[in-house]
Amino acid sequence: MSQRPRGRRPVQEITEPQRRTLKEIRLFTNRRGFPPTMKELADILGISHASVHGQVNQLVRKGYLKREPRKARGIAIIREPEDDVPDLVAVPIVGRVAAGQPILAEENIVGEVLVEGGIARSGRCFALEVTGDSMVDAGIRERDLVVVREQAVAENGDIVVALLEDEATVKRLFIRDEKIELRPENPKHRPIPVGPDDGLRILGKVVAVRRPGSNTQTPGTAWHKN
Repeated sequence: MSQRPRGRRPVQEITEPQRRTLKEIRLFTNRRGFPPTMKELADILGISHASVHGQVNQLVRKGYLKREPRKARGIAIIREPEDDVPDLVAVPIVGRVAAGQPILAEENIVGEVLVEGGIARSGRCFALEVTGDSMVDAGIRERDLVVVREQAVAENGDIVVALLEDEATVKRLFIRDEKIELRPENPKHRPIPVGPDDGLRILGKVVAVRRPGSNTQTPGTAWHKN
């Protein structure tokens, strides 16, 4: 009697709704640095909570997702459809940012992180490693890598990397009338008021977050205050 060969279960084809579910999980994770909850995923897809559970369970069964029970953000992509592998681009990790020096000067680059091509090609990008916990309520933790699109101007509410008194910091930019503040996303920290003589320089807008070990090459000890 012939025996069924042992080994990894073959990956099965997925439907278009399942493909979209997988895509939205990937996009959310790439932008935030962590996966969506089932409620967040249902809201993004515009379907019921029961339907999104069904989609995720099917993707787990077919070998595209894994899910940790009793964990709100326990979804993780473990395989991509062969015809839907994301385009990844290496972005330099900057170890130090200083006034009067180009951000991407060769001596400042300490490694690379892989990000989706659509993010990397939205403009000239670099990455910094976060120190501190001032932005935890925005989903940015200590040792995360923030991917930053270089730009000298930002809008009210943007999360930015700013240079203030020769020190880089990640904060939410608040502008009202002539008042400017760099606001943390943690009630334990106080906003930083910025005056006209403080020499504020916007280095760029945060466009994605990476957790340690997520598509990172040669991680360095990047320097900036969070």
